[in-house]
Amino acid sequence: MIRALIVDDEPHAREELEALLAETGVIEVVGSSANALEGIKAINTLRPEVLFLDIHMPMINGFEMLAMVNQEVMPHVVFTTAYDEYSLKAFEEKTLDYLLKPVEPERLTKTIGKLQELLRSSSPAPAYKVDLIRRIPCLVGQRVRLICLRDVEYISSGVAGTQVHTADEHFYTEITLKALEERAGLHRCHKQYLVNVECIQEIVFLTNGAAEILTLSNHKIPVSRRYLKNLKQKLLL
Repeated sequence: MIRALIVDDEPHAREELEALLAETGVIEVVGSSANALEGIKAINTLRPEVLFLDIHMPMINGFEMLAMVNQEVMPHVVFTTAYDEYSLKAFEEKTLDYLLKPVEPERLTKTIGKLQELLRSSSPAPAYKVDLIRRIPCLVGQRVRLICLRDVEYISSGVAGTQVHTADEHFYTEITLKALEERAGLHRCHKQYLVNVECIQEIVFLTNGAAEILTLSNHKIPVSRRYLKNLKQKLLL
C-alpha cells in the first residue's frame, strides 16, 4: 500500500478524496489535515509517500506550504484544485500531477499509475522550486498566527519543539530550523539557534572562543565556536 496524506481546508473535499483513494485498493490514507501547519506536522511524523495538497487554502496556500517542508521528508506531490489557472504553475513546480475538483475516478487512476511507476523506480521526490518563507505560521490555541520575519529576533529548538521569539513573545511552529535557515534568511549561530541579524544589538566574544549575542530587546543567544566565523563574515567583522 502507498502511504498518502491529504491536506485540504474543506472537510467535504477531504472525505470525498479519501473515499476515492480507498476505492483504488493501493492507497492507504495515513492522515488528513485541514491546514498547512497541520500538514507540515503530519509530513514530519507520518512520512507519507504522496501528498494530495489543495492549492487554494486560507492564510498559507499549497505553494507556500511546500517551502516549509524539509527536502529529506518531502513526499511526491499531487495538487488538487478547483482553479484550472493554477495547473501550469503546478507543473512548473515539478509536482507529480494535479487533479481538478471534483476529482474524477478515471483521472485519479492515471495519477496513481504515475505514482506507482515512480515508486517502482525508487525515484525520490524532486527538489521543488519554492519561494522564500516570509511569514512563519505558529499555533496559538486553536488559531494559527503568522509571524512576519521582521518581527522575529531569533529561533530556538529544544525538546518542546521549535520556538519563534519576537521582542516580547514566543510561539511554537512545526517548521524545522533547517528549513528556516535555508528559506527564511535567518542565520545559524548555534546548532539549536538561528538569529535575525537585523535584530543583533551587540556580540560579546568569550574567552573560550565562543560568543554571545544580545538582541535589540536584550535577549541573550549563544554563539558556538563552530558558527562564530560565519557569523563574523556575515556581519563583516
